[in-house]
Amino acid sequence: MKNPAFVLPDGMKGIQYLLKATNSGGVPRTTLELIGLRASQINGCSACALGHVQEAKKAGETDERLAVVAAWRHAPYFTPAERAALELTEVVTRLADRSDEGVPDAVWAAAAEHYDERQLSAILLMIGTLNLFNRINVTIRERADQPSWQQP
Repeated sequence: MKNPAFVLPDGMKGIQYLLKATNSGGVPRTTLELIGLRASQINGCSACALGHVQEAKKAGETDERLAVVAAWRHAPYFTPAERAALELTEVVTRLADRSDEGVPDAVWAAAAEHYDERQLSAILLMIGTLNLFNRINVTIRERADQPSWQQP
């Protein structure tokens, strides 16, 4: 099946609107791309993972950092703020894996140490939007080598 975001153009407009809002939240673009890459890795969306690597590189991200995003806890390349954003990304993306109240207070507090309310809003919108897109793409088996957003 074709990507529903393109079959129903208003769906893509909505996603683009969310991403535009996300990009206006004051979070560095590289951080947003790391968030997108990590959520896409967790959800197994190869098309989105590749897209975020490409966008991150355009934003100045290094190959070393991109290569170890999945193992960010054990890599020396990330700032405390990026680590907090990546941890929040993992917890929110895996909400269904938790039987308690959702995002642990310690994870939220760590993110709030580095980001203000506007930035946290942008991060949460990025995580949510990426989880939506990942789930659509995985369901329809969007291919990394032929993503619909690069099709004529």
